[in-house]
Amino acid sequence: MHTTISPFTLAYRKEKPPAGRRTSCWQGTSPEFGEIRVVHPAGPDLPNVIVTEARGGLIPTAAFETRGVHTDVVAMPTLNRATLRVGDGLVRMSRNRWAPTHRGRCLHMRYLGDAYRLTAINRRAYTLSRRADAEDPGVVVTVRQSGLGNGRKATVHAAGRVLPADVSLAVLFCGVDRSVLTRRGAVRAGISRIFQFWAESQA
Repeated sequence: MHTTISPFTLAYRKEKPPAGRRTSCWQGTSPEFGEIRVVHPAGPDLPNVIVTEARGGLIPTAAFETRGVHTDVVAMPTLNRATLRVGDGLVRMSRNRWAPTHRGRCLHMRYLGDAYRLTAINRRAYTLSRRADAEDPGVVVTVRQSGLGNGRKATVHAAGRVLPADVSLAVLFCGVDRSVLTRRGAVRAGISRIFQFWAESQA
């Protein structure tokens, strides 16, 4: 069902359950879809695996999982060696990591016949767009993060009528390392991971 949504905000905080690892959470309420939470790392604590999960209200649960030895030195899933699911469905992903522009480096996704594109505006903002077709004009959901530390927030607004999966995908990427969607971010991420691997090897 396509729905016009009001802008809403997700607030960031860290959580430490009585038993278990510390997690990061983005949480807020959409007037149309109810309470929404984006948590990372989510699920069981497994070696070489890190997961971000978006769930709640009337949206389908979405999970972004990254596997590999590099997951031991990152705070959230990366776009490398990743799997994305919405509900029980697998989302196919592809990107051109050598493209010089933000649009060229965007993450292309396909889910249930719909084509999506995740594009960086800058390191703290991005858009998720669903391509128009003969029966649907498509939609663009913009997410902008602001603030520092536990005062961080993410504002979400949509131009067009959204599907529940649009909202799941849009908010999910608050908890995914999107740095490689820009050339400068890809360089910074590469240098950071080299340093982190070196630091781990010296420990």
